[in-house]
Amino acid sequence: VNNDINTIKEIYSTLGFNFTDIEADVVSIDDRRLNLIFSISKGNRTKISKINFIGEKKFKDRRLKDIIVSEEAKFWKVLTKNVYLNFENINLDKRLLTNYYKSSGYYDVQILSENAEIDKVNNSIEITYTINAGQRYIINKIETKVDPVLNKEIFLAMRGEYEELIGQYYSPFKIKRLLTSLDALIANQDLQFIEHSVSETIEDDKISIKINIFEGSKELIERIDIVGNTITEEGVIRGDLLVDEGDPMNNLKLSKSISRLKARNIFAKVNSKVSEGSSSSLKKVKISVEEKPTGEISAGAGVGTTGGLFGFNISENNWLGRGVKLSTSIQVDEESFRGGIDYANPNYNFSNNLLGFNISSEKTDKPDSGYENSIYSAGIRTRFEQYKDIYLSPSLNLSHDDLRVMDNASASLKKQAGSYTDLMFNYGLQSDKRDRAFQPTSGYSAFFGQGIPLFSDAAYLQNTLSFSNYTEITPNIIGAVKFFSTFVDGINEDVRLSKRVTLPSSKMRGFARNKIGPKDGNDHIGGNRAVALNIEAALPNFLPQASNTDIALFLDAGNVWGVDYDSSIDESNKLRSSFGLAASYLSPIGPLSFTFSQDLSKASTDSTESFNFSLGTTF
Repeated sequence: VNNDINTIKEIYSTLGFNFTDIEADVVSIDDRRLNLIFSISKGNRTKISKINFIGEKKFKDRRLKDIIVSEEAKFWKVLTKNVYLNFENINLDKRLLTNYYKSSGYYDVQILSENAEIDKVNNSIEITYTINAGQRYIINKIETKVDPVLNKEIFLAMRGEYEELIGQYYSPFKIKRLLTSLDALIANQDLQFIEHSVSETIEDDKISIKINIFEGSKELIERIDIVGNTITEEGVIRGDLLVDEGDPMNNLKLSKSISRLKARNIFAKVNSKVSEGSSSSLKKVKISVEEKPTGEISAGAGVGTTGGLFGFNISENNWLGRGVKLSTSIQVDEESFRGGIDYANPNYNFSNNLLGFNISSEKTDKPDSGYENSIYSAGIRTRFEQYKDIYLSPSLNLSHDDLRVMDNASASLKKQAGSYTDLMFNYGLQSDKRDRAFQPTSGYSAFFGQGIPLFSDAAYLQNTLSFSNYTEITPNIIGAVKFFSTFVDGINEDVRLSKRVTLPSSKMRGFARNKIGPKDGNDHIGGNRAVALNIEAALPNFLPQASNTDIALFLDAGNVWGVDYDSSIDESNKLRSSFGLAASYLSPIGPLSFTFSQDLSKASTDSTESFNFSLGTTF
């Protein structure tokens, strides 16, 4: 009964009720039966009034707040539960902060303490994290020590990857990728019972890494027991394990299996325990999981010089206990309405390949331009690692496009009015070598995608290429060069309105949204070609900590051109370019972004925008 009381308190604590009183009463029915009654006084929810970071933290508070899951309570945050005190979230915050600092080279980082000051009058709490970032380290040397019983020549293939990391800031994620490559090499050579360990030696601001490769004990896994999963199907858990019954006992693969299960984000805790089996050469593995709520409701709104936006999303990360992600979303702005449902199984049929389905609807209404466009689509997709760090994502998409025009529509729109059906085969190739996905400081990301018509009332072919490279020039300057291009060509037909391409506002700052490129009458119609180059320099420490503001300098250049139905309205020889400053301020009501820019070159038909702001928040 006491254990049950503690469990109930923990459940209420995850919802922000941290001072719940529970009493258990026993009412006898007869000598063999009784009623057990839990009397619960949940009290009031404890809201987080403020989150502070103190100590030698190196990074600004606003960046650290982006990393953690806990949020400060605001009057409009009515859906999120992260504004309530949750000690599991606090422990997760500490792990996220530790990982972020270590991925930036701060090997010795310490989250010394978290202090919670409770205001019982207002049912609020102020949380303070004390951080000691310590020294920032560079990888000075990587070497391999191979057990004499093994062939050293096998591991010479790792030298190239070692050399790439030397001189870079230390990150445990870089070392993890290195060990993943080593595991692949061991597997390709069909080596059994081979294990490795890492030892790190620090001298001044440098780290030397030694990878020890040795033959482990020749033990097999007799049985794997899984406990604690009352909702999640056992097959979902076993599908993420890198070891199986009958395999050689490998502590590294077991550790990676636990990490994969944690990354699923459907368990509060995942632990493993190895014990002796029925003989000295056999081992038993027990994996204990603790499940947690996996559903989420979120909403967001934004306003800016380009108009307003509202979005709403409901998602479930473990639908029916099958490890499937299911989400539905709605997005509304001044001219359009979008909605859709998405289903994704990240480990379909235990293949480690993603399988997903989606249906969506989008309606755009522009009475001033004289048209209304409705698009309904459904698709199926997969994603898998084709080569090392190269991911292939093929998909099939069926769509129905309905364009209706009014009397004030242009002649070209009236010509394209009608309904069209497309069945497209799309695929993408992606390589992501960034040091981290969130605010990267080094590495690159590259993507190529193509859409090929299988059946179409007005067939077209589309190609997209993007590349981003990041470099830490100094600790206070992060440089980035980004390239983006997308081409669309009709096949025996002109490309219709909804399939023409333009450049996102983030690619051509200094110009109004969708207001560059070919213009037919009063409408910017997009083009058959769009290309952009962005050169950026982020200055994370330029302004003082108290400003809560990050700034960056940028130089953008690009072009939208190509009108297949009337080349006379195309100004393809006009390169658009701009430079300026982008600022992001963490205001009391959400992130506020400003862009100050000056166009360097433009076409006579373009609409410029020297100042832009946007304000967005979540509920």
